[in-house]
Amino acid sequence: MKWWFLYWLIQSLVSHILTGYDPMDCMIRADSYLTESQSDSTIKAVERLEDCLDKAQVTENTPICFGRFVAFMHKPKGPFKGLKLYASETEAMSEKAVANSTLSVQLPSELDVGSNNSIVFCVLTWPEKQGHIWGSPGVVHGSKLIGLSVGKTISGLQERVNITMNLTMGVNETEEPSCVFFNFTEEKYSSNGCLTLWKRGQSQVTCSCDHLTYFGVLLVSASLSPTNQKVLTYISLIGCSISLFALVITVLLFISKRNIRGDVSMKVHINLAIALILLNLHFLPSDIVASNSSRGVCLYMALLLHYSLLATFCWMAVEGFHLYLLIVRVFNIYVRKYLLKLSLVGWGVPAVIVSLVVIIDTDAYGRVPLDSSEPNSTAICYIGNDIVKMVTTVGMFGLVFSFNLIMFGVAIRRVVSPHHIKKFGQTDRDRAKRDICTLLGVSTLLGITWGLIFFSFGHLTTPGLYLFCVINSLQGFFIFLWFVMSLRKIGHPSTTKSIETRSTNSR
Repeated sequence: MKWWFLYWLIQSLVSHILTGYDPMDCMIRADSYLTESQSDSTIKAVERLEDCLDKAQVTENTPICFGRFVAFMHKPKGPFKGLKLYASETEAMSEKAVANSTLSVQLPSELDVGSNNSIVFCVLTWPEKQGHIWGSPGVVHGSKLIGLSVGKTISGLQERVNITMNLTMGVNETEEPSCVFFNFTEEKYSSNGCLTLWKRGQSQVTCSCDHLTYFGVLLVSASLSPTNQKVLTYISLIGCSISLFALVITVLLFISKRNIRGDVSMKVHINLAIALILLNLHFLPSDIVASNSSRGVCLYMALLLHYSLLATFCWMAVEGFHLYLLIVRVFNIYVRKYLLKLSLVGWGVPAVIVSLVVIIDTDAYGRVPLDSSEPNSTAICYIGNDIVKMVTTVGMFGLVFSFNLIMFGVAIRRVVSPHHIKKFGQTDRDRAKRDICTLLGVSTLLGITWGLIFFSFGHLTTPGLYLFCVINSLQGFFIFLWFVMSLRKIGHPSTTKSIETRSTNSR
């Protein structure tokens, strides 16, 4: 008989007599469930194992290994100053790395574990046939979960728990690791509270989490390969640069042409052009500012970028309202100080929103990684608070896009209606065609093309993002082309005036 087995036998017997909880017995039962049972029974077995290990009382550091479990139970002595744990396929230890170590865990001093608590570290491995157990969105790396507990609920840590795992399986360009934990209540994986620290090419991944539970690393389908990310970045930079140059030319043309400076429609379009100029001016250098400038400069850039984006959305909404007046209301649309009121909406509403954000949360703006799961990835100066970002940016875009889509639909229906064709006669079908073409051009002014973002999910992720980046980065250039075409039509009095040059008397 081996001495380690005799040691375990005596220790487990004493533990069972004193507490009624035998860690080895729990592992034997859980191992049996993992091998033979279905997922529901496995979940219950893991929950019972966690409860058993938490309640088992130990007087000294105790390593345990059985079947698909490698565990280590640590008994703190004196003030807790943090703990380093290591594990291999067959052994777990604290403070000292084990041979062929594949996993390490750094527990922060913030856990404040007392002498009445035990730190339980457990690595669980299940059979390949259950590799997709619990409805995981990807393959769990190594079929392993890392369990951490201290006998009490731990969440919202400021000093995070860092779990570093060797990637023994190759990660191809279509995959990327994602740190998750298993939510026993909802019986599914979640990434809430966990950051994935990994760059392509690295042989290790670190999960930085603010709570304790059972963690794992999923190999999920990468949203974009590094090549596509680089190409999309270049497309955005080139397209936005072209748009910025074209929009500046558009504003200069408007200033130089006296015959169009009094046209209300043109003034509305120029305000949208100015908003897009501000957006491109603050978007293009944002990543450079985030990586090389002080917090104050980044704060300024984030404020202006947020303001110009909201101003762009607001002026798109104003374009939708103005289009409605031009082709639906047509008559009795006089509004006193019309342009001033539109300007209060287009420039004032974004200013109010940004001011409220600054007052409510002064730390909302700053350096924000483009990939939230990788804090070391490329960052820009923008909103770091996800709730603020969702309400002020996504919420604003959703409202504007819905409104403009309705206005655009009403406008198209108005132009192609039989009444419209009958009103202008059979010979004026060309007018209706010109108006339809104009509406397609005006869709750029309304920001309808921004709706392509809804096609950048699921199987359409990559094609949708390419379309979105190409078309929307060139929005300013399309506005420039439309403006030049409008100038040509205005320069030919014999040409029947269509809706893009039609101006209200709402001044």
